Order: sequence, then structure tokens, then C-alpha cells
Amino acid sequence: MTHHQDPTHSSTTSATSDEAAFRPRRSVLYMPSSNARALEKAKTLACDAIILDLEDAVAPDAKVAARDAACAAVRSGGYGRRELIIRVNALGTEWHDADLAAACAAGPDAILVPKVGSADEVRSLVAAMEAAGTPEHTALWAMIETPAAILRVADIAAASERLTVLVLGTNDLVKELHAEHVPGRAPLLPSLGLALLGARATGTVVLDGVYNAVQDTEGFLQECTQGRQLGFDGKTLVHPGQVAGANEAFAPSPDAVEEARGILAAWEAGAGSGVVTHNGKMVEALHVETAERTLALHDAITALAADA
Repeated sequence: MTHHQDPTHSSTTSATSDEAAFRPRRSVLYMPSSNARALEKAKTLACDAIILDLEDAVAPDAKVAARDAACAAVRSGGYGRRELIIRVNALGTEWHDADLAAACAAGPDAILVPKVGSADEVRSLVAAMEAAGTPEHTALWAMIETPAAILRVADIAAASERLTVLVLGTNDLVKELHAEHVPGRAPLLPSLGLALLGARATGTVVLDGVYNAVQDTEGFLQECTQGRQLGFDGKTLVHPGQVAGANEAFAPSPDAVEEARGILAAWEAGAGSGVVTHNGKMVEALHVETAERTLALHDAITALAADA
């Protein structure tokens, strides 16, 4: 089975690079590429990544102009260290081929494709990207938003090294399941769990879906906490007001950072002793790996803030 980079690894760094670095994706904000003011505002937001959307947020008669605007935004270089992703229209739509060709030429950090349903579709997309001469740094991201895709997540994620991130399309999933949006997301938990299993089995980043009620701050923060506890790497967002909450929820807390440092110190001090403890708890190699990941993510977030 294909194994990708660590879940916080930068998609702009090849798997063979000696400069592998963690890349936070706590807050991944959809911005309609048909809205010039939104694209300009995105340059000032503290989100880790921006999805320049050509799909749901763009009316049919604005698709071509939005495509041009998204590609111009990528080429502008005005977004600092924010990761830039272009979401094209889905396979089979009248806009997909032109969207993909334009996005490949623009060379964003990644191209996000909606409703990816199989490993064959991934391979077809990657072949199209390579035929278009897409830069090496441009990854493929895939939206997982149908029951069929949920049941094939591991196969989809393992289909190509170029596929580095899975994005849950929870609105479509709810619709396809004939379910309801409810606090706690009980109807979605089996799907979320399967998506996480497939992502972790293949070493692929996985992002939680959006929270629709943009005025419901409490509900949003509760869902962020749930997503982090389940194991998601970050959350996709539909409003700039959600950025700060997602950043805090998906970053290691000060207590977690302190605990990680303590575990590593205890492990180093106890090297060769056979049994290592910290705060009365046994420390094993798996705890050390978790602590190292926590500190790497903390350091990457600190670096982003310093470079903002």
C-alpha cells in the first residue's frame, strides 16, 4: 500500500527532499474566486491555507472569470506562506477540463477535485496533470463526499503519491446518506471514522468538513474540538470568522506542549534504564513519537506566526 508523507508534511516539498517540514493545516478557508474583494481580503487572514473555489461558491455564468482570477491570484505571490489550492469543477462537468488545464499551468500548491470516487479517477487525474506539465510541487487533493468514496478511502488515498490530502465533503455526505445535520454529528460518525482509517492507513492528511451555521460560534468550536479529538488534521471553513477558532482547536495546547517536552526529557534522561516514567506514567516509544509530532507541529505553527 502506498504511504504518503506525514499528515502535517508540506505538500510543496517532494517526498525525497532533505528539507521535509511540517505544514499546519488547521484552518483551510474556501474563498469564491469570483469575488475580487474576498481574494484580496484572504491575503490578510491568519488561515493556514486558502481554497480558491471555482465550484460551489461560483455561479455558472461566472465560472470562466473565476478561473482566470484564481490563476492570477496564485501567480501574484501575494499570499505569504499561506498554502494556495484551486478547487476545480468536478469530473464530467462542462468546466472541468479547462479548469484543470488552467490550474495546472498556474502551479498552485495543490488542485482540489470534488467528488473523487475511485482509485481509477485519481490515476486519471494524475495522468492529466502530468500530461499538462504541472509543476512537481503541485499536489492533488481529493474531496471525499459520497458513500462510495467513503467505502474506498484507502484505495483512493493509495492510488498516487501525488495525492496528499483528503477533504471531507460533509454536506454532500449528509445528503447522500439521507441523514440530518444534528449537534454531535452522530449520523456522520461512521463515515468520518472510515475516512480517518483510510487516511491514517496510507499516511495521508485528512481535513474535516465545513460548519454551515457561521453565526453559531459555540457549535462551531464544539465541532472543531470533536474533529481534533477524532484525529483530523484541520478543518475546512466557509467564513473568515471561523479561522481563529480552528487555529486554536487544531494547535497543540500549552499544556500539551509542556507534556511533550517533559516526555522527551524523561526519555532522554532514562535512556538505557529499561523503564521510563513521566508524571507517574510509563513512557514508551509510541509516546515519544506522539510527543515529537506535537512539538514539530507547535514549532511549525510558531514559524508561521513569526512570518505572518
